Order: sequence, then structure tokens, then C-alpha cells
Amino acid sequence: MNRIEPGIGISRRYLHDEVAERLRALIRSGELEPRARINEIALTERFGISRTPLREAIKILATEGLLDLLPNRGARVASISLAEIDEMLEVVAGLEATAADLACRHITEPEIAAIAAAHEAMIAAWRREDDPAYFTLNRQIHEAVMAASRNATLGAIYASLSGRIQRARYAAHKTPEQWRRAVDEHVQMLALLRARDGEGLARVVRAHIRGKKAVIAAAYGDGAAEPARPAG
Repeated sequence: MNRIEPGIGISRRYLHDEVAERLRALIRSGELEPRARINEIALTERFGISRTPLREAIKILATEGLLDLLPNRGARVASISLAEIDEMLEVVAGLEATAADLACRHITEPEIAAIAAAHEAMIAAWRREDDPAYFTLNRQIHEAVMAASRNATLGAIYASLSGRIQRARYAAHKTPEQWRRAVDEHVQMLALLRARDGEGLARVVRAHIRGKKAVIAAAYGDGAAEPARPAG
């Protein structure tokens, strides 16, 4: 049973949207695991809200595929099969490759500088084996490139799909060789972004995302001998 820790309250403005974002964060972090039941009483106490905005938020996440609504039994976190993850990764790879190409046309120097700073911090986190920090920074980099594409439609589709497979994408087991290759690919991506080489960056990004398939398959199948590390 998932234990819900006390947390800070939520302001009243756009309440159901804020609650929905909190629930997304709990699911993507793994605090609420696949097939876990949503404990409405615990969550209303944690967020300091009534059940109405919580139930509105649950409906939002159900439309996004993050929650399953159970007839007369509330909701639970949606499970996702390896086949579905494989399919979604292929689509995410295409979306990120398109965003990379567009970003090279529109990105500003301050945006590149911010991504470079996040990249350096991510490498430092990897070297000290600070997995939570690495995960956060890695995700920020991918999302920053998406934002630099200046394409809201692309970003909305990406956010919906990426959210469903985020935990599998970043938390699968990796061998040291796979881990090094993922980091090296990020180095290449930054260099190509600085050069504004959209075609080259799109190619590397697509391969980078597709490379997660074998890693996730190993983690979901026979498991892996190496300790779990983020795979972004």
C-alpha cells in the first residue's frame, strides 16, 4: 500500500489544475506506482482540499491515460505494457527529433546557455551518482529543447505521451557501457544545438530515444545485473 506523506496545501486559484499537476508528479516520480489505488481521503488531507477538485483532477488524468477510472470504486494508476512503452518511445523519438530540428531554427543564445548550464550540472550529478538530480536535469534539458521548438501543438502531444512513460524511460537499469553512451550522446546533442545543426541534432536525438528500448526491455523482462540508474 502506498503511504501518502503530509504536504503543503494548495492555493485556491485554478485548483483542479494544480491538483492534477501534483498527481502527475506523484505518478511520474513513482510514489504512486502502476495499479495503485487513489486514496482520496489521504490526498485531500495532504493537499488541504475538498474531494470536488480532487475528483476533477482525477478525471483530467484519466483522459491523459495516467489513471484508470473504476466503476463505483474510484481510480487507480494506469499500468502500461512493454509493447505500449515500445510504441510510445518510437513516437516520442519522432516528436523530439522534430522539436530538435525546429529548435535549431528558433533557439536564442540565452536558451542555449541555460541548456548548457543544465548539461554541466547533469554531468556533475552523474559523476557523483546523484540519480534524482540527474533525472531532474536530464528531463529539464529535453523539455527545454522541446520548448525552443516554438510549436505548442508539438509540445502538448509530447507532454501527454512523455508523461506516461517517463518513469520507465529514466529509471530502467543500464550497464556501464550503456550509461556512458547516453551521456556521450548528450554531449553530442549540446554541440549540435550550439552549431544549430537541426538535421544532425534530430538524427542523434532520435537514436538517443530509440536506444532506451533495449534498456527498458531488459528491466521489464529478465531484469539487469547492474544497479538501477536513470536512463535519460
